[in-house]
Amino acid sequence: ASNQNQKSYSHCSSYVLEYLLWVFTPLAVVFILPFVIVILIYLSILFLHVYKRKNQLREAYCNNLWDGARKTLATLWDGHGAIWHGYEIHGMEKIPDQGAALIVYYHGAIPIDYYYFLANVIIQKGRPCHSVADHLLFKIPGFKLLLEVFSVIHGPQEECVRALRSGHLLGISPGGVREALFSDETYPLVWGKRTGFAQVAIDSQVPVIPMFTQNVREGFRSLGTLRFFRWLYERFRLPIAPVYGGFPVKFRTFLGDPIPYDSNINAAELAEKVQRAVQSLIDQHQQIPGNILRALLERFHSKHKER
Repeated sequence: ASNQNQKSYSHCSSYVLEYLLWVFTPLAVVFILPFVIVILIYLSILFLHVYKRKNQLREAYCNNLWDGARKTLATLWDGHGAIWHGYEIHGMEKIPDQGAALIVYYHGAIPIDYYYFLANVIIQKGRPCHSVADHLLFKIPGFKLLLEVFSVIHGPQEECVRALRSGHLLGISPGGVREALFSDETYPLVWGKRTGFAQVAIDSQVPVIPMFTQNVREGFRSLGTLRFFRWLYERFRLPIAPVYGGFPVKFRTFLGDPIPYDSNINAAELAEKVQRAVQSLIDQHQQIPGNILRALLERFHSKHKER
């Protein structure tokens, strides 16, 4: 009797599963196929972005293997930014075609906006931009070649000065990992009393260009504001606060007026001046607090409206 009951139960379960598959398979197909088509459409658009620049890519590969590789990856990142975030840059003319400059930017939870900016510098200006990154990035397996090709450095002041004196562009975020983890949708600058970047600009005698990207905190957000993750970082220097998002919100990068070299001010004064300039960009272009839904709706606005 027990065996008969088990067979009956097994037969009943099998029947229920077959019924559920019969019911939900058409529904799954109906909902999944449109997403597949959308993905194919976006891949087609990305291909067109690459194809549009095929002559530039061919020329870059003829000059230097890594120049071609950089321009190819820049084209892919530029396409991703255009498709996923409707990415725009305002003030690109402030980046010099030749010569050095220090770009100082606000650091989002994930600085994907800075990657888009680097891509546009390579494409529009025809030159790479060196970058300063946290030492933890250099410990990630497999990243070494990528960091070398895109001229990413750990950031000792001497190396930064050397890059600028050689005529390169250099991007740095004074807030770094701390700003990435502990800033929030109110966009506070988490720079503390850091003045090293200002001393680099003074020693190199180069202008400083402030930069901020609208809605960068709505694209990705961090749980670093929770007390446990803040304690973990301060105690063990472990930047493991969870990050969530990837929302296709509108990104607009704004470049402020260059702050010229002035031999009459010290590092602390210049750092404060640059901080005010970045804060001014935030005040002018970012609604506080940031809102994910509003940032999504801005994808449908054809014109930027200053606040």
